[in-house]
Amino acid sequence: MSLDYSAVPKMPDGRTAAEHILTIEKTASEVVRVPMGNGGRMTWHVWDDGANKPVLLLFHGGSGSWIHWIRNVKPLSQYFTIYAADMPGLGDSDPPDDVRDVWSVTHCVEHAMKDLLPKDKQFAITGFSFGGMVGGHIATLFPEQLRKIVFVGAGGLKATRKPGPKLRKLLAEMPAETLAAEARRNLEILMFHDPAKIDGVAIHMQILNTTRAKTRSRDMGIAGKLSEVLPRVKTPFTGIWGEFDSTTYPHIQERIDLFRALQPNFEMNVVPGAGHWVAYEAAEAFNKVLIDELTPHKGATG
Repeated sequence: MSLDYSAVPKMPDGRTAAEHILTIEKTASEVVRVPMGNGGRMTWHVWDDGANKPVLLLFHGGSGSWIHWIRNVKPLSQYFTIYAADMPGLGDSDPPDDVRDVWSVTHCVEHAMKDLLPKDKQFAITGFSFGGMVGGHIATLFPEQLRKIVFVGAGGLKATRKPGPKLRKLLAEMPAETLAAEARRNLEILMFHDPAKIDGVAIHMQILNTTRAKTRSRDMGIAGKLSEVLPRVKTPFTGIWGEFDSTTYPHIQERIDLFRALQPNFEMNVVPGAGHWVAYEAAEAFNKVLIDELTPHKGATG
């Protein structure tokens, strides 16, 4: 049964959200599907203008895809060569062998990265939520090439989280109005601080990504898998969090203390007024902070 997006709000210029997503997607220099080592393939959107810019990998959040970075890829591509992943079992990528195991996901990503990336260049990783969890695991496998990790509202931390309303499963058989309304509700609960910032692109993305997700990222997050691997990460890391991130607020200091216990120079960049999906809700501020964090004047990046 196909999904009915007819109730998703259109763009101010009259285009559908799908048309806008496609417009941004077409700005990529290429979309590639590379082997993951288990018989499947992993999809990456690449922005590379041939100017030999520093390499930045973007790892999206749980039940997501590269679209989590739709407001970031073009501005960031002015400074970096961008590889925006669809994590195994999410987006357009094939599933890992075990959709509940973070190392199964990680080894698929590792295999794809070795196939895709230049062997003679270092790279940075920016990982949002589940992507931060995977980024932490990847850091243990590429200690020489990986120069910095930026955790964005990272999941998988053994830290206090305030209980909230449960998200509702989106189903293809739902009427269009119900599907759009439930997607908006889930975004309000988890992803945004200001409901007025939720637009058609966010709603379309939520429907598209969550209904095709196979990898069970939430299970890994609940198990605290990032906290388990962080002590082994020697790569310098930093953080960007929305002030009102639903997975963190009001316990952000607990996260800061956790990170600084491992790397005393850890810096937490808090974006005022933003929620969990800070890279979308406060894209301009987020892009500025990320570019600043990954430029050479920051001592840890060399």
